[in-house]
Amino acid sequence: MGGLIQPTPVAEERDSSRRTIAIAVAVVIAIALIVALLLRSQPKGTSGPPAYATNLKLSDFKMSAAENFVGATVSYIDGSVTNAGARTVAHAMVEVQFKDDMGQLAQREEVPLRVLKTSGPYPDAVDISVSPLAPGQSLPFRLTFESISAQWNHQYPDIQITEVALK
Repeated sequence: MGGLIQPTPVAEERDSSRRTIAIAVAVVIAIALIVALLLRSQPKGTSGPPAYATNLKLSDFKMSAAENFVGATVSYIDGSVTNAGARTVAHAMVEVQFKDDMGQLAQREEVPLRVLKTSGPYPDAVDISVSPLAPGQSLPFRLTFESISAQWNHQYPDIQITEVALK
């Protein structure tokens, strides 16, 4: 036992804090994944236009603009809608896509198809349910836009029928 003192071996405690942190991180990630899966909404399918939309023909487009009573510019797209099918159309919605100079989408609007009624001195745009479109019939229509994106290229927009209700 000379002069050397040998230290008694001390059992080192394993560093349990690393294990605790790793477990906590794994639990948080697992909970986040479970919550994300539960809250995930089903993607909306792009079903395309309704089947009867192929029987509705839009033609004779004319664009115009006017200033309303508060000084803002209101834009109009007038045209003709023809029902080439065998059923009466009671309601229709259209999607209008305005493009920019690069051909990219500048603005998308979904608006009801309104037919023009000339019961007074000026034509009035009313919902097609007021004057349903019978088979073989053509009616003038008007789409109204309160504002259009400044990036719009001032060309005719793409117009597609997105919803049709039949009688």
